[in-house]
Amino acid sequence: MHDAGNTRERSQSARELTGSEIVCEALVREGVEFIYGYPGGAIIPFYDALTSYPDLHHVLVRHEQAASHAADGYARATGKVGVCAATSGPGATNLVTGLATAFMDSVPVVAITGQVARPLIGRDAFQETDIIGITQPITKHSFQVHSMDELAPAIHEAFRVARSGRPGPVLVDIPKDIQQARAWYDPANYQTSEEQLRHEQETVSRPAAHLIDQATQMLSGAKKPLIMAGHGIILSGAYKELKAFAEKTSIPVITTLLGQSAFPEDHPLHLGMPGMHGPAHVNRAIGESDVIVGVGLRFDDRVTGKVDEFAPNARIIHIDIDASELHKVKVATVAIASDARVALEALTESVQPGDYQEWFERIRAWQTESDERVGMGQWDPAYPSPMDVLQTIYKQTEGKAIVVSDVGQHQMWTARFYPWTRPNSHITSGGLGTMGFSIPAAMGVKMGMPDAPVWVVVGDGCVQMNIQELATLQQERVPVKIAIMNNGYLGMVRQWQQFFHSRNYSETPISGPDYVKLAEAYGLTGIRVTKSDEVEAAIQQAMETPGSVIVEFVIESEACVYPMVAPGAAITSMIEESERRA
Repeated sequence: MHDAGNTRERSQSARELTGSEIVCEALVREGVEFIYGYPGGAIIPFYDALTSYPDLHHVLVRHEQAASHAADGYARATGKVGVCAATSGPGATNLVTGLATAFMDSVPVVAITGQVARPLIGRDAFQETDIIGITQPITKHSFQVHSMDELAPAIHEAFRVARSGRPGPVLVDIPKDIQQARAWYDPANYQTSEEQLRHEQETVSRPAAHLIDQATQMLSGAKKPLIMAGHGIILSGAYKELKAFAEKTSIPVITTLLGQSAFPEDHPLHLGMPGMHGPAHVNRAIGESDVIVGVGLRFDDRVTGKVDEFAPNARIIHIDIDASELHKVKVATVAIASDARVALEALTESVQPGDYQEWFERIRAWQTESDERVGMGQWDPAYPSPMDVLQTIYKQTEGKAIVVSDVGQHQMWTARFYPWTRPNSHITSGGLGTMGFSIPAAMGVKMGMPDAPVWVVVGDGCVQMNIQELATLQQERVPVKIAIMNNGYLGMVRQWQQFFHSRNYSETPISGPDYVKLAEAYGLTGIRVTKSDEVEAAIQQAMETPGSVIVEFVIESEACVYPMVAPGAAITSMIEESERRA
């Protein structure tokens, strides 16, 4: 008999349980609502125990990759830890893409995997895989439980690690014989991650005074400052602090792809998204800026373009909770390793009100010039335009929707043309760029936020990667509305082939099913839109129809995302629509 995880005297709440029951008890204590998973031989004991825990709602996905994406979507929408489960071998390896997605975007997910019994580990047993070795580079931490004493501490620690500091995924691998063995579990001996996190937040220290002073001095001498806000604002919940800092200083605000919805787009200080597909006026502003305050962003390559030519005139104040991100891409003049909320509070207290009206008017003049030259939204009128689709969704949902986009052209159109006015309303795979993310992620989003309208925006290539999850949506009665931008191509790859490979469309034309019939086959509603004047009625019908609905928009086959920065070029060197149509 084992005293799981400790040698303290047992309280009256202690009970003798199987390893699987201990896992379930720990999950209940951590406040878990949903587990997205798929059973198999090495995790059967856990599934056997689940039936005794009605508070743990298990969602049977149709592929383990979808389980990790659904857990990811739930976590992004709620700020809680998403949980997924799979068996050993192929079950565990099917989680890998979703864990890498969560890791790249700093999303708290706990994955529980079954493993072959301890005597069989290292002997190439049936469905044995070293999932710890596989996932170490793409998780914050990975545990393999070697004894009953380690089991309960590992589960609770996994939640703490997933949530603390810079969030991320954690994997706990549990051999089958550990799941079946018995031990004492005493909940009084374990703090939950919520309790630990609350203590961490109460004791978090303000950034060093000299760093705040240095940043304040830099801003006081700035003539062309910018704020660049990333995903860290959303993870920190620093919406109010960012707005207060921007309004006190009057500095224009740029939001990255994952920072979309961190700052309201209808705010007069908001400029747009930077980088490879950012509007021209935003990239030009970065090129001329003299001080950039980067908060909760990584300065990744899609933002910076050619690093040596990114913001060549600017000194950088970089704020990030992960010190390893500081100076990694761009050397900062002032580097502040801190939570975004706390750092912005300190800066706002320290800085003086600013007036950058001349700088702001210069940027707006660029915007007007660019819009007139590019003709933003010059779509073929014979087809529904992505811009109209996105703006109609916003209108029909009164701006209350959470939009989950997949990866590709439609992702960039969504980032550019949907008005992001509500906090944390934009969810997408940014760092890894995972095709097939949107439908399972939206399932997690909707289950976590049942009162919010949830729309998926997806291409005809991405939608076919995890399309089997339509069955899960129907089974769970999860009402998600799905807008498919169908151009008959792997659109973004085709665009690169058009621009940089002499229109050699190698393996980018793609066929698909009849989406209306497919929806009906899954017990859902399907709508096809082929004309621009059908958009509004179709979206209204989707909103009024109970359950999940697929709306297929047959769009212009060779529509492109503009502007575009060529790989390796400076972000101020943009390919614009007028150049391609000339």
